Amino acid sequence: MASKKIAIGGISTECSSYSPLYQKESDFTVVRGQELLDLVDFPFADYNLEAQPIFFSKSVPGGPIESQYFSQLKEQFVKELKLIDSLDGILLLMHGAMYVDDIEDPEGEWIASVRKEVGPKCIISVSFDLHGQMTNQIISNIDAFAAFKTAPHIDVKDTYRRSSLMLAKAINEGYRPYVVWSPIPVLVSGEMSSTFVEPCQSIYESLDLYNLESNILDCNLMIGYVWADTKRATASSIVTCTDEKSGAIICKSIANLYWDNRKKLKYGMKSGDIHSALEFCKDDFSIIADSGDNPTAGGVGDRADILKAILEADLKETLIAGIASKSAYDELKKGNQFTIGGTFSGGGPSLILTADSVYFQNQCAIVKVNKTTIVVTKLRRPFHMLKDFNDLKINLRSFQLLIVKSGYLSPDLENLSVPSFMVLSDGAVNQDLSSIPNKQRNRNIYPFQDFCDFTPQASNGKSIVS
Repeated sequence: MASKKIAIGGISTECSSYSPLYQKESDFTVVRGQELLDLVDFPFADYNLEAQPIFFSKSVPGGPIESQYFSQLKEQFVKELKLIDSLDGILLLMHGAMYVDDIEDPEGEWIASVRKEVGPKCIISVSFDLHGQMTNQIISNIDAFAAFKTAPHIDVKDTYRRSSLMLAKAINEGYRPYVVWSPIPVLVSGEMSSTFVEPCQSIYESLDLYNLESNILDCNLMIGYVWADTKRATASSIVTCTDEKSGAIICKSIANLYWDNRKKLKYGMKSGDIHSALEFCKDDFSIIADSGDNPTAGGVGDRADILKAILEADLKETLIAGIASKSAYDELKKGNQFTIGGTFSGGGPSLILTADSVYFQNQCAIVKVNKTTIVVTKLRRPFHMLKDFNDLKINLRSFQLLIVKSGYLSPDLENLSVPSFMVLSDGAVNQDLSSIPNKQRNRNIYPFQDFCDFTPQASNGKSIVS
C-alpha cells in the first residue's frame, strides 16, 4: 500500500504585551529537516506515513513579535508547504500565546493560511502549550488538538505524540475527528495554576478519566496567557472527539470544573516582597524566584531590582543567575567596571558596579561583587536546569542563596528540595494582576472582575453545539 504524506512545522513563543522588547528574526531559532523529525520523535513510518518536515520556529518568550517578520515567516511557511504535493495531513507545533500588533489572532491566521493552502480534506492536527489562547478561527480550521497537561512542562514529547497519533489514526482509518471548545471566563498566571498543586493537580488528572468516555479522543484544559491584553485572553476547555454532541458534554463539564475551583487557584510556593523573601531564606541554602522578570514567561530578564536589594542587604554568598545585558557583558570584556539593569529596556534601577573578579563562559560573564556572584548573560536566557550551572563551572552548594528569574521553579530546581520563595517583583510579567493595564480583555473575567453567573457553551468554531 502506498504511504500517505504529512507535513510538520509551526511557530511557538509567548509574547507579553507589557514588554517593550519586540521579538525579531534574530530572536528565533529555526529547526528543520531531521532535527525537526527528531524533535517530534514519533514513528510515522510505522503508520505508513511519510513525514515531510517544513520548519519549526521558536524563541525564548518575550515581547510582541514584529508584524513584518511574523507576516514574512507565515508566508514563507505557506510557500514551502506548496512545494509538497498531495498532502493527507499536517502536524502543526504551536504555542497559542503570540502577540502581534494589529493582529488579534496570530495563531488563527497562521492556521487559516495553512488550511487555505492544503484544502478541506487534509487532516490538520495541532499541539499547543496549555498557556495558549483559543479562538473560533483556530477551532474551525483544525481536526485534532492536544495541549500540554503539565506546568511546569514535562510532557512536551508526550503532547507531540498525542497529536501525532490522532493524525495518524484519522488518516489511516479514514475518518475526520471533531474539535469543540468552551471559553471559561478565568485568567490567572501559570504560577497560580500549577498542575502539581491543587486544585489543578486533580483537575488535570480528571482529563484522563474523561478520555475514557465514548467518542472522546483527547481532553484539554487551557489556562490561557494573562500577560497579553487581548480580547481572546481566557481559559478554555477543548475536546477532540468522534461525535460533536458527546464532545460538547465533556467540554462543558471540564469548563464547569475549572470555574467551580477558580477561587482555590493560588501560588504553589510562598510569595511576597523581597524583604519577606530574605527573612524567609535567611538560614539554609534557599532559592528565590524573581517572578516579574521571568524570561520564560515573557519578561525581559534585564531588571536589577533584586540585585540592588541583595547588595544593600550584605548577605552571605549569593548567586544571581542571571541578568541579561549585552552592554555589561561587553564592558566586562574591557575592564572591571560595568553598568547593569534595564539595558534591554525592561526598567528598574541601573547600577554601576565594580567586579572583584570575572570569568567568561558560554556567552556569560560570571562576576563577583563583594559576596554576590552575578551571571551576566550576553543574550536573554533562563537558568532552570542544573546543567545550566554546571556548564558555567558553578557549584550551587558554594552559595547560601540562589536567585533565578523564574515563576514556579523548574523540575530540576524543585527537586533540590530546599526552601524556596517567589518574589512578586516588577516587570513585564508582573504577578500583581490588579495592577496591570486591562483594556482589551473581555468582561467579565475572573479575577479582574468577580462574578458568579457562568453557563458554559460548546462550539465547533462555527456554531454552538448543544
